[in-house]
Amino acid sequence: MDGTTVEQAGAQRLENNAKVVGARVPLSMVADGDTVQVVKVGGGKELRQHLAELGFVEGAEVMVISRSQHDVIVKVKEANLGLSRDMAKKIMTA
Repeated sequence: MDGTTVEQAGAQRLENNAKVVGARVPLSMVADGDTVQVVKVGGGKELRQHLAELGFVEGAEVMVISRSQHDVIVKVKEANLGLSRDMAKKIMTA
């Protein structure tokens, strides 16, 4: 290992991803293995509340573990969660 902490590596990856992506991107479009930050959560009041309770709040870091045709598996606040593609489209990231 080169002495880089996990936090530094994650911050660098986030910075590099932001440079590549440039603007806001729905969580459903983030590549496997990438870590991003939540910038906005859309949808109705109940959906926004539900996602906030799961940890999808502004500034939260989310790592995409895998994506399939219909679902996205992510890690947020030390928990692995599965989201439908439609739900993941409501979470804007940078």
